[in-house]
Amino acid sequence: MKTRKIIATLFVLIAIVLGAILFSKIAFPDTLDGYFKKAYYNQFGPMAISVELLIAGIYLFRGHPKTNFVLALFAFTALLDPFFNLIGLFTSQVPFYAMVLFVICALVALWLAFSNAFQLGRISFFAALGSFILGNAVELFFNYF
Repeated sequence: MKTRKIIATLFVLIAIVLGAILFSKIAFPDTLDGYFKKAYYNQFGPMAISVELLIAGIYLFRGHPKTNFVLALFAFTALLDPFFNLIGLFTSQVPFYAMVLFVICALVALWLAFSNAFQLGRISFFAALGSFILGNAVELFFNYF
């Protein structure tokens, strides 16, 4: 239980720090029509990944039964961003330092989710598939809105 709470606290702290840094980099438009442009909404993709990490950390800290699904959702979203960037599907808005931290957290989260390390309920095939599909949807939404 102690290890679970330490990992969860680290996830929450990383999410809060990166979320604050990423939020400070968002450029808000001066005119009303700027809020209806794709470039404005693309800025929120990295924030969405940070929020997913925050929620996964809170679920892990509390030991919620759906923790493994949320961990897998975060992991797929965080890993798909650099993958899509690498294959040229889109240019990632996530800064390099944040991408490295997200990938490290995603690998840990993926391992925790699929190994059921803290006995929080094994993730089913359909839940894993659903988290993969939702991860794709989040990534594609913020880059092809």
